[in-house]
Amino acid sequence: MTDIARLGPRYAVAMVDIDHFKRFNDKHGHDVGDEVLRLVAIELSRVAGGGRAYRYGGEEFTILFPGAGAAEAEPFLDQVRRAIAEKDFRLRARQRLKSNPNPRPRTRRGSGSGARKLRVTVSIGAAQRTPDIAAPGEVIKAADKALYRAKGAGRNRVITAKP
Repeated sequence: MTDIARLGPRYAVAMVDIDHFKRFNDKHGHDVGDEVLRLVAIELSRVAGGGRAYRYGGEEFTILFPGAGAAEAEPFLDQVRRAIAEKDFRLRARQRLKSNPNPRPRTRRGSGSGARKLRVTVSIGAAQRTPDIAAPGEVIKAADKALYRAKGAGRNRVITAKP
């Protein structure tokens, strides 16, 4: 994430975490967890408002908004959060994956009677660079604290750190 060093004096950082991700791995297996990560990454890559998404680690992502404050980024973060929550995530049946290790690409991924639908949500915390929170690591830490407040407030929401 070297892009953060080139953001300049005004930027916002959002930390994004897939809600209950461990449950996906425990219930459906790591292959399904990996697919959930890919599907969420695709949706996050579509964030508007000049944001750019990155994988941070595990089931966490970050979105950088150069030239914007956290309040300006918040509507775009909420838009992508809603898009993920409303997305019809369909995963192919496990037996199909096992019986055919090299399936042909399909135009409608997950279609058919063997598809399983999963509900996926994310929690998001955002912060911006301020005179008191100037170093990139401090901005990330403030966004991470806001993320944990979003999780504590019930998940599937955006909370912005107050500047």
